[in-house]
Amino acid sequence: MSLHKLEEFDPNYRETFGGDDVKSLLVCNQGDERVGSVVDALVDENGRFRYLVINANVNNVSKTILIPIGLTRINYPAKRVYINQLSRQQLENLPEYQQDTILDENYEEKVRYVFRSPTSDITFDRQTYTYQQEPALYDLNEQYHQTLRLYEERLIASKHRVKTGEVAVSKHIETEVARVGIPIQKERVVIERVPATATGTFVDPKELKFEEGEVARIEVYEETPDIHKEAFVREEVRVRKVIDRDMVEAQDTIRREELDVNTAGDIHFHETDVRKQEPI
Repeated sequence: MSLHKLEEFDPNYRETFGGDDVKSLLVCNQGDERVGSVVDALVDENGRFRYLVINANVNNVSKTILIPIGLTRINYPAKRVYINQLSRQQLENLPEYQQDTILDENYEEKVRYVFRSPTSDITFDRQTYTYQQEPALYDLNEQYHQTLRLYEERLIASKHRVKTGEVAVSKHIETEVARVGIPIQKERVVIERVPATATGTFVDPKELKFEEGEVARIEVYEETPDIHKEAFVREEVRVRKVIDRDMVEAQDTIRREELDVNTAGDIHFHETDVRKQEPI
């Protein structure tokens, strides 16, 4: 069964574990004596923890080793990983882990052999061996402290803008025939011949003057129309947007996990609620 480094298997493993990072934890014996720190974790192809990679130091012996996950108890609030015991002899017998270490079945068996109980009846067969054969080494059933996360679903409302259309405003020219009337005046000369009022009256030859040439000059005028086009502002068009607000409601079925506590025998326990109200 192949093993993978935690971040290679899940680059977002911190989000998966709710912000907890196993790589930042100290490693302590049961007496809270520090024996090292976690530098990585190895998981199988199903994402199950199998080993913690630890920089260990016991009685001036330092080495990077693998600890089967079943031998540890992780306490994230205390930022500690507790192991039952890691002696100098065990540390010396464990194979050293390096970045280029080939994690095959033989290497894992060397690790298991150091921690395996002397009374164990396990006979290693690389063809048939499974982690389930040794729950003491690989199970995460914490005997002393367990943290169960109860999940619930919530309806999250969000919105985003989508284009539903557009309005294009432009101008075009329409033509029509316009008519306008203007009165004009024209002058004309009227020549009238009328009988003389003194017909038959004798004219003294001394006063008589026969002359040729112009007798009278009259200038004649007329009005001519001056018609041209001028542009005027007829109206203004203002283009703007207004926002109409509406409330959209949706409903769905959401789930929530509740804790069931089943007891057997005369067991007394006290349940406290330290939850804080979270804004929705």
